[in-house]
Amino acid sequence: TFQDGGEEVEDGAVYNVTLKKVQIQQAANKGARWLGGEGDQLPPEHTVRQYETSKIRAIRAGTLEKLVENLLTAFGDADFSYISIFLATYRAFASPRAVLELLLDRFGNLETSSHGEEANLNSLESEMVLRVEIASVLRAWLDQCSEDFREPPDYMCLLKLLDYLKNNMPNSDMETRVQNLLKQFQNQEVEAVDGFCSTSSSDLVDGEELEISNPEEFSSFQDHVVAEQLTYMDVMLFRRVVPYHCLGSIWSQRDKKENKNLAPTVRATITQFNAVTKCVISTILGTRELKIQQRAKIIEKWIHIAHECRILKNFSSLRAIISALQSNSIYRLKTTWMCVSKDILLMYEELSEIFSDHDNYLTSRELLMKEATSKFANLDSSEKENQKKSQKRLQLQKNKGVMQGTVPYLGTFLTDLIMLDTALQDYVEGGLINFEKRRREFEVIAQIKLLQSSCNSYCLIPDQKFIQWFRRQRHLTEEESYKLSRDAEAAADTNILSPKSQKSMVKRISTLFLGTDVFTPPKEQPPKSSPVGGSSGESTDSASVSSCEFNHSETEDVCVTPVSSPEDPLKKGYDSDKGSISSDKGLISSKGSGSSKGSIFDPGSGSDSGSIPTRDLGLVPSSAPKVLPVYNRQSGGSCIIRVSMDGLHTSVYKSILITNQDRIPDVTQRALLKHNLEPDAVEDYELVQVISEDKELVFPRDANVFYGMNSHVNFDFILRKKA
Repeated sequence: TFQDGGEEVEDGAVYNVTLKKVQIQQAANKGARWLGGEGDQLPPEHTVRQYETSKIRAIRAGTLEKLVENLLTAFGDADFSYISIFLATYRAFASPRAVLELLLDRFGNLETSSHGEEANLNSLESEMVLRVEIASVLRAWLDQCSEDFREPPDYMCLLKLLDYLKNNMPNSDMETRVQNLLKQFQNQEVEAVDGFCSTSSSDLVDGEELEISNPEEFSSFQDHVVAEQLTYMDVMLFRRVVPYHCLGSIWSQRDKKENKNLAPTVRATITQFNAVTKCVISTILGTRELKIQQRAKIIEKWIHIAHECRILKNFSSLRAIISALQSNSIYRLKTTWMCVSKDILLMYEELSEIFSDHDNYLTSRELLMKEATSKFANLDSSEKENQKKSQKRLQLQKNKGVMQGTVPYLGTFLTDLIMLDTALQDYVEGGLINFEKRRREFEVIAQIKLLQSSCNSYCLIPDQKFIQWFRRQRHLTEEESYKLSRDAEAAADTNILSPKSQKSMVKRISTLFLGTDVFTPPKEQPPKSSPVGGSSGESTDSASVSSCEFNHSETEDVCVTPVSSPEDPLKKGYDSDKGSISSDKGLISSKGSGSSKGSIFDPGSGSDSGSIPTRDLGLVPSSAPKVLPVYNRQSGGSCIIRVSMDGLHTSVYKSILITNQDRIPDVTQRALLKHNLEPDAVEDYELVQVISEDKELVFPRDANVFYGMNSHVNFDFILRKKA
């Protein structure tokens, strides 16, 4: 049993104390011994138990010197996880050189050490004890975080460590190990992961150029082969992720100019994620000559590939594919989606629900932890046919006799670590480093390490033909994909349909104007009177991480889930919240070191997208709301407006959900947040509705936007700085 023992305060450190009561002996009582009984064979009433109370000290906060000193005393204080926690997180508050100097100087200055009780610190015994402790810490450091010593071209820390070992532990296995590590680093001029970028043109052999996907070549790859190769690339990158690169205090600094090479292992993983997303979009939209049915077949193929990724427990590529299919340019292809079979649409719906943002992505988190400790995927499907196919594929995997690992969607962990870094202070009273924060961060880091270990179970062989094809793909920009999407939909609308197909389409197209959002389970739909995704109409994922840059760099991010609209999206501009590469959403979504609102699924933003017809599949009960808030229509006390910044083209806007309770300051603040501006500057801006080319409606400061707006014109607004 455990009991709180309060805290102990020392000079430069604060400790949490826990008292642990442990049974150390169980023996027969006096009467039982007279009868000749043994303690472990007697009922409890005939035994005597002896207990011992031990004290566990865990450092809660301290100076850097105290935290390093605690590396040597942690085992004596029964804080057995301290060394692993410190090594995984210390980069947030110290450099390897500072820690190494403190650690080695402590060993070299025994006379100043307070380690030990009344023993003479200059005695051989005390020196041997300290030598063993130093060696155990160094061994753990090299085992768990050898990347800390990769400092080309000088490798100052590694050379300092080697010099120390030669003087104090000559000819030891530790000295040999450090020498080998130094040679290994020197032979690797550039870290391997820096060059591993599946979309980099430097990966192409001489004479090759980037090209738009050939549908026939893509169709020649079997679904399970594509999934296995995507998994192979994801595994190679995820295993190389250095856990401390994911810490919020480090990852949030990546956008600074001087940090362009910060966290390369995480950047490489994000680049691969975005490459998969863009590959999906380019294969669907890249060829203008495709017929509707051909385009639908490609969508079906990607859904099958996503299902194969699910069987392989590759949640990274699975989410990348789903995100691409939910991007504005693909989601809006109404006519194409009508040609996708019902069974495959249902499979797509089930795969999409894995990443529902309900309860902070609770479904995907629980599934990830469940899969992390299982040998094979745990598959469930409400559709019998899909269930049969899944079990058949899974059985083939099991027959191979090779266990599978689990590749997570790294953005979930990055978001958690950003939130922890934002919520908890780095320093506590007295300027002491808050080590409780590092213990919390280590809980997330430990999950990453567990999943990295599981990836060793994969046994995948690279297919060079597919990998070369994947690297050759030219990725469409946001503008290109949107234009191709409009052209494809316009061409589909002009096609002459047969009477039979016309009848089928009329039946399906009637469902498009009911506002059903295929990606949100009906039971999770909020009442129409309250904003979707929260009281302010924003995403519930309030702190996320960012890889987006406005210059469409390698770390741009992917799409959000659009909200259906009754209007023809071809007649509207694109929402800069949406698209295959969004300006402030996606795998990551904050600028600089701060955090911003938004997530990969943001139902709180509007869109000009059409919806995929699913009501005829029986997926939406009759009790579900008939109409969700939409653009250009007030219904149920809410609607969606589009807000552009003054001076920018009106086709670049942010969709904002408003209710009949929202007043000008609330809407202005949300618009500023959406446009990545300071929300505190509400008083400096005015919100106006565009009535016509020469007329605007200016709102008083405390006006109710919902009732004050002109509902007979487009719900287009401009956010303008006051003169």
